[in-house]
Amino acid sequence: MHNYFRPSLNADKQLTLVQASYPQAHISQYLPPINPERSAQFVLHNNGRELNVFINPYSGAVLGQQDAKLNLQAVARALHGELMIGTLGDRLIELAAGWGIVLVVSGMYLWWPRGQSAAGVLWPRFSRRGRVLWRDLHAVTGFWGGALLLFMLISGMTWTGFWGKQYADLWNQFPAAMWNNVPASDLEARSLNSAARQTVPWAMENTPMPVSGAHAEHMGHGAHSSGPAAPGVSLQEVYETATARKVEPGYSITLPTTAEGVFTIAVFADDPRNDATLHVDQYTGEVLTDVRWQHYGNVARATEMSVMLHEGKLFGSPNQIAILLVCLMILLSSVSGLVMWWKRRPQGRLGVPPLRHDLPTWKTGIFIILALAIAFPLVGASLIAVWLLDRLLLLVRAKQPHEAHS
Repeated sequence: MHNYFRPSLNADKQLTLVQASYPQAHISQYLPPINPERSAQFVLHNNGRELNVFINPYSGAVLGQQDAKLNLQAVARALHGELMIGTLGDRLIELAAGWGIVLVVSGMYLWWPRGQSAAGVLWPRFSRRGRVLWRDLHAVTGFWGGALLLFMLISGMTWTGFWGKQYADLWNQFPAAMWNNVPASDLEARSLNSAARQTVPWAMENTPMPVSGAHAEHMGHGAHSSGPAAPGVSLQEVYETATARKVEPGYSITLPTTAEGVFTIAVFADDPRNDATLHVDQYTGEVLTDVRWQHYGNVARATEMSVMLHEGKLFGSPNQIAILLVCLMILLSSVSGLVMWWKRRPQGRLGVPPLRHDLPTWKTGIFIILALAIAFPLVGASLIAVWLLDRLLLLVRAKQPHEAHS
């Protein structure tokens, strides 16, 4: 049961007060307070900066402002998603995650017991010393942490700009009939999301943004599709729509920016079963689309659940503690792997540990790598690039002795 309450000042009055405090700003989003103790929030663009402005919903006092892109949470999101360098950063993150998947899968193959006892496989042999103990620490923590790390990597890949988009386009589909009577623009709902701010759920990112005014030509707005927004309904009316439709508190209302734009009510809930995305005609107040959990397909539901587990939100503190333990296990596995390499490195120098020359071709390993390279194209492209570079370096090194003798 949702606990709805009405602040002393309605949304329109709050909007007016913020506009008075920031007369040159363009207001893009309103976030109503989620409970009686919380402030309301407006997102606005002022003098080239995006700001979060907080207002007391009872007195109307502006409580403060925050840089929307340079606060700690926004910076962490941007670093995690695209290293704060845009598309290039997104591709690098995707590449790292893809190779992380390769390492986990190949590591699991190497770990596979093949008739060994459980000691050294499911738990370390602490009675042993030296390289054996370090090998056990690496393998055991890698196994227990690796399975969950694989889940974290794959769930994170669904947000990437290249693989994630292909995944969404292939698997995240809604019945076409849902949009049969909805005038749509060329924009997708993903345009409402950014590296620093999440507005609509993942399941909605590749859905079309509806168009306002298609059924309101009699209001005189139909001829101004390329002009600025001039809503015929108020922010308070949109707020009332969200309340009437029982949207989970914590939602945002994104304001239209053009004459064709819509109000978007969206909540990216900690529990995806409370997700909601509503597009509202800015002239008539008609709800053009109202998409909830029950409208998601099975893949979208599984993805949304995995994303919330990935972010540590679905089960609160236990979820976050579990992720912390996974991170610690992977850290221990990484450190132990580094120690193993150090102990086996060529004597007195850095390099690859010696390998027996009578080993057969690792056919299963090659198959695993090729399959993952196909499944994750950036991994495949980087694999080819490294192979070509390796061939080139070998050719250069092979020519050097001949040149020295000539």
